[in-house]
Amino acid sequence: MGTPQFPDLGKHCSVEDCKQIDFLPFTCDRCHLVYCLEHRSYIKHHCPKADKKDVTVVICPLCAKGVRLIPDEDPNITWEMHVNTECDPSNYDKVTKKKKCPVPGCREVLTFSNTIKCRDCTLDHCLKHRFGPDHKCPGPKKSDPGFPFMGLLSRSRKESKTNQAPATSSSNWATSFLNAASTVRASAEAGMTKLGSEISQKLQIARDGVGLSSSSGSGSSNGNAGQVEECPQCGAKFASVTTLVDHVEKVHERNNQSRVFKMSIDVCPKCSKGFRDPVALVEHVERDHGGTSKA
Repeated sequence: MGTPQFPDLGKHCSVEDCKQIDFLPFTCDRCHLVYCLEHRSYIKHHCPKADKKDVTVVICPLCAKGVRLIPDEDPNITWEMHVNTECDPSNYDKVTKKKKCPVPGCREVLTFSNTIKCRDCTLDHCLKHRFGPDHKCPGPKKSDPGFPFMGLLSRSRKESKTNQAPATSSSNWATSFLNAASTVRASAEAGMTKLGSEISQKLQIARDGVGLSSSSGSGSSNGNAGQVEECPQCGAKFASVTTLVDHVEKVHERNNQSRVFKMSIDVCPKCSKGFRDPVALVEHVERDHGGTSKA
């Protein structure tokens, strides 16, 4: 075996019926014997320790989870350890029951690659029923009741489609729109009045605080000649009471008034023209668009 220069070159196959010399022999990782190319696998040389490499997994009927059997260990012990530690029967439905398309008659299983979420009804559907008409989509959710104009516009569109007389639907739509605009305007004015009263109270409290600080300052002027006046709202400090009063009137009162008179702008659903007064928006629709809700 080998050559004079390389006496250890090549080895004989460990199979008794083979004993072939191989210059590139294979060593089994289980029995650690040498084999030729033909007998290198576990089955060909009937390896007695090949079962330690086998992987056997049993599906648990309680939680549908795979339990791997450990070699050289009793399967009953492995099973008992799984049941006592990691078995969760609530996981059975998640594994066995696959999520399917909600369309009646469709049995398509929803996976990562064939699932589409409808942006109107927010439900998952398969690719075949991804469009609204295919899965009979009920449409988007109702608008927020805090926006009365949106509900009024949708209701007026439905009334104009069902009513055959255009003049009657036009007058009904304009009347409803005017009533809603008046309601919104009244609520806005009430909110502005309430906000104005709150600001007046806050300003009066600030002035009272300034008066108290000035009176205390005058009473103790002999003791503390360098007293600093502090703003009760922002904490700014001033050397005199007069400067503090000017600061409150110029900064805080002006900012509060700007917040009071800040109003939202309503947009025309026809031409997207903005109006600060809802009544002016109604007059614009009646004058320029004929008072109809049709685009």
